[in-house]
Amino acid sequence: MATGDYYEILGVKRDASPDDLKKAFRQLARKYHPDLNKGSKEAEEKFKEINEAYQVLSDPQKKAQYDQVGHAEFRPGDHASYKPPSYDDLFRDFGLGDIFDAFSGGSRTTRRRAGADLRYDLEISLTDAFNGTKNTVAVPHQSECPSCHGTGAQPGSMRDCPTCRGTGEVRSSRNVGGRSMINIAACPDCGGSGRIIDKPCMTCQGRGVLQKTRRIEITIPRGVEDGQFLRIAGEGEPGENHGPPGDLYAVVHVKKHNIFERQGADLYTTAMVGLPTPLLGGEISVPTLTGSALLKIPRGTQSHTLFRLRGQGMPSRNSDNRGDLLVKVIVKIPVTLTKKQEALMKEAFIGGPG
Repeated sequence: MATGDYYEILGVKRDASPDDLKKAFRQLARKYHPDLNKGSKEAEEKFKEINEAYQVLSDPQKKAQYDQVGHAEFRPGDHASYKPPSYDDLFRDFGLGDIFDAFSGGSRTTRRRAGADLRYDLEISLTDAFNGTKNTVAVPHQSECPSCHGTGAQPGSMRDCPTCRGTGEVRSSRNVGGRSMINIAACPDCGGSGRIIDKPCMTCQGRGVLQKTRRIEITIPRGVEDGQFLRIAGEGEPGENHGPPGDLYAVVHVKKHNIFERQGADLYTTAMVGLPTPLLGGEISVPTLTGSALLKIPRGTQSHTLFRLRGQGMPSRNSDNRGDLLVKVIVKIPVTLTKKQEALMKEAFIGGPG
């Protein structure tokens, strides 16, 4: 039984949260667990202490009792026959599965590896980006071989690797500063699988996977921007040794529009107007992605003036808000005038006929 204060054993404050307690216990368990300190009675006793402290402080009822009566009067139970849990069992209780999953992504017997992610470049129009759309694409990918179920071997032709004895790992130990440190690495002969294939599968030639094409429907949200990634979970390459599949990332490319230029949620366009409109004022019709809108031109408007039509731009993702449409008005100057037009212009701006 531990003789010191439980909080001091775990190295936490008395108001530590459950997450703080769990974090402290995990760090100490990795350091003192008997599986990594073979033959060390000191490590075994230390681990007993930290395990006892965590078992009490992680239980709300026991913790309340311990805080009330103190360590000297508290009796959590008989630990004389205590047997430490294995590394795997210990960290599986923490929701991490195998401890080697937590450190290296694989298990002791077979190293599970997540499948590779796939990228698909998808081109859409500005109108599709405005409305949102769905595209069905053909994505080349690897799938598990149906003949060998991903093992890459003919039936009965797979055996345990003699180097690692089927564990997929090789271990070496060395002394560092008076302490024994165990190094765990993937077996070089079997690549961490723990298995040796004597006769490769005839269907996949030992690869365990086949190259196929899968049709996937991709939902493109309203307001998607050029170069944006859309993640489709689980549609990547299959994992190795029953590892999780990768993801598919669709990269959206929005084609240039012949009228509008996009900057974020705003759209830009130009409108040509005749000379009388800016001189006398008036209204013009300008195109939008949903039809058209009227734009009021005040008297005396100068060429290249920028007008803003609010709410006529692109929609924002996950929102009902829309950007603006900015219209640059360009005054069209006549190249030639009739004699009557020239006389009227002179009368209006110079003060009388020529």
